[in-house]
Amino acid sequence: MNKLYSDKLVITTLILPSLLVFFLAVFAPILLSVYYGFTNYNALGNPMFIGLANYAELIKDGVFWLSLRNSLALAAGFIIIQHPLAMITAVILDRMGGKLEGIFRCIYFIPNVISVAVIAYLWRLIYEPNFGLLNTVIKALGGEGAINWLGHGNAIWSVLIVLIWHGFGWGMLIYYAGLKNISPELYEAASIDGCNQKQAFFYITLPLIRPVIQVNVTLAIISALKQMETVYLLTNGGPGNESQFLGNYLYKQAFNAFRYGYGNSISVVFIFICLGATVTLNRIFRKTGA
Repeated sequence: MNKLYSDKLVITTLILPSLLVFFLAVFAPILLSVYYGFTNYNALGNPMFIGLANYAELIKDGVFWLSLRNSLALAAGFIIIQHPLAMITAVILDRMGGKLEGIFRCIYFIPNVISVAVIAYLWRLIYEPNFGLLNTVIKALGGEGAINWLGHGNAIWSVLIVLIWHGFGWGMLIYYAGLKNISPELYEAASIDGCNQKQAFFYITLPLIRPVIQVNVTLAIISALKQMETVYLLTNGGPGNESQFLGNYLYKQAFNAFRYGYGNSISVVFIFICLGATVTLNRIFRKTGA
């Protein structure tokens, strides 16, 4: 068997299908996006090469920068709000044990198995200005209760809340899986030495799940940058472009305005931002001892 797996022909035969799938499904589309980013292709006729014109327009495009700012704000919301809560919840579940642990784990993950369309429709009903649940509760508490949550001035914050809530289950589950890989003997030994729960969390749990935190934070930033479906169904970037996000703006330029060349230039910039964020995070975690 070892001789078989050392045969270069066998190795090539085994990895070639995976390489072909990767090339056709990932690498080739990226190359096509790069090519179309240098054209004015609009799905009619042949694409015309226009050089860096799309990227020059992109630099001056205020809506693009607004959508990037909103995406970065969402990434900050994931890191600052969602992930600490997800980590605390995972720690509590890990220490809970018994049937309740499994029940609450499923409850927290339920939003992630529900269709995005259902989630968006549900939250549109919650935010409805006249009979929505949120305004009804505010009225019952003596408030004004006639707020247009998806209107001007409120839309971006309402969308951010939905996206942070919807992604909570994934973050919690990844942290939970990381916690389950920590040996209980470490906590027992620390307890014998007089370590309390707070000290155990900061000196045992956090250092051992640093790789998990790195993966989770990286995924959170990439997820924030590519948010599209929920935004499209909730506000489609409105009112105006107030709640516009990078993924949704790319979609609107490519499939609503039929500016496929410009849309692909946005996707190329998106790829470089994701790569830059990944490299930066790897360096930060490496410096901090991850």
